[in-house]
Amino acid sequence: MERLNRTTAPQAKRYTEKIIQFGEGNFLRAFIEWIIWKTNQKTDFNASVVVVQPIAKGMVSWLNEQDGLYHLNLQGLQNGEPVDSAELIDVISRGINPYEDFAAYMKLAEQPEIRFVISNTTEAGIAFDPACKLDDAPAASYPGKLTQLLYHRFETFKGARDKGLIIFPCELIFENGKHLKECIRQYIDLWNLGPDFAAWFEEACGVYSTLVDRIVPGYPRDTAAQLCERVGYQDNLLDKAEIFHLWVIEAPKEVAAEFPADQAGLNVLFVPSEAPYHERKVTLLNGPHTVLSPVGYLSGLDTVKQCCEDPLTGPFVRRVMYEELLPTLNLPEEELRKFADDVMERFRNPFVKHFMTSIMLNSFPKYRTRDLPGLKTYLERKGALPEGLVLGLAAICTYYKGGKRGEDEIVPNDDPKIMDLLKDLWATGDVEAVAKGVLGATFIWDEDLNAIPGLTSKLAADLALIQEKGMRGAVETIMK
Repeated sequence: MERLNRTTAPQAKRYTEKIIQFGEGNFLRAFIEWIIWKTNQKTDFNASVVVVQPIAKGMVSWLNEQDGLYHLNLQGLQNGEPVDSAELIDVISRGINPYEDFAAYMKLAEQPEIRFVISNTTEAGIAFDPACKLDDAPAASYPGKLTQLLYHRFETFKGARDKGLIIFPCELIFENGKHLKECIRQYIDLWNLGPDFAAWFEEACGVYSTLVDRIVPGYPRDTAAQLCERVGYQDNLLDKAEIFHLWVIEAPKEVAAEFPADQAGLNVLFVPSEAPYHERKVTLLNGPHTVLSPVGYLSGLDTVKQCCEDPLTGPFVRRVMYEELLPTLNLPEEELRKFADDVMERFRNPFVKHFMTSIMLNSFPKYRTRDLPGLKTYLERKGALPEGLVLGLAAICTYYKGGKRGEDEIVPNDDPKIMDLLKDLWATGDVEAVAKGVLGATFIWDEDLNAIPGLTSKLAADLALIQEKGMRGAVETIMK
């Protein structure tokens, strides 16, 4: 079998280098490169990506060995039908390791056609490191490297306003664009780069917050040999992702005109604010996950897919999503329902085994950010507590009690302080004490939740119900 490269795969196309990408990992290759590839197919974008390795140890050399080529295996449900595709992605032109060839990295700033910068350097990547210096080769931090590149571009083109760059950070941080922009401003001040460059950065460049959403398992170890046989090449950079994708970009129409991914039939949205979409994702994707996991696990199920197809927990998660959480959001209902429908398809993905036990790690902090806001808004708007969300909290409390599920030992995992609290509360043998103690733990919630009308008594009642009837019996009771 031939090794994949541009000689053995002459069908791979070449495009104009317009994009610098910091990061060469599975997510970017399964998400950003795929979007650019689709946009090239459907529009006249004609863009390729130069990948920059953001840390000293990376895999740019692997990319260059295959001339930037690799296959992407998309799996999932689309309109209820299974999808299992394998496509050649050809938009990476080359990779650069700035730790080995800093000059090649800086020369990117001199290419007039370069227009975009995209990054995913992990949540820790967008950080200001005052130890970085302008003459480092390269600066250690990603914002430092980017400032070096921007300053060289400013000097090369003598401050020409049409040579500014459009920057899309994809790190999983809310308002990632604002955080990155502030880091660059700090380097401008630290390195005394002057008011002219500062003005050029502010006026000619744009740093736009984005929200990304696609599950990317990455290299498919279990099926790599079969996939290579399927595509006809030895491909050491195989990547795998779900079919669903969403990219929300907080940028004006002029930016969308230059980066026409939304015109290529893709789920790419240019919006005035990413905030409601961030809230939608956290509420309708992560929120149901957080309460379904302990309910499903204590009902004898192991994966998200099993829970969604179970005759009892399936209707439960739909109730939580469509009847309790969806009405707390402020986007158009039709749009919310479409997103919720997509989430349910993702939960039922036949190609992914998403285990309850992995989701239940640190359940209390997750409930605080993902479900508690919806509980409060539901109470405010409906005048009653959402039964599914409260039962979900009771299920978390019960899971943290430990013990056994059949022959399996229940082993919760969270902050030791939380674990000790639950151990002490359950030792009282009093579900009311458990409810009051959990809700009153201000170090978890940053407030005393006993102040929420009716929540203490409702949580205690649900805890008692689970003790009396078991988890499935408790779900049956509230679903009547």
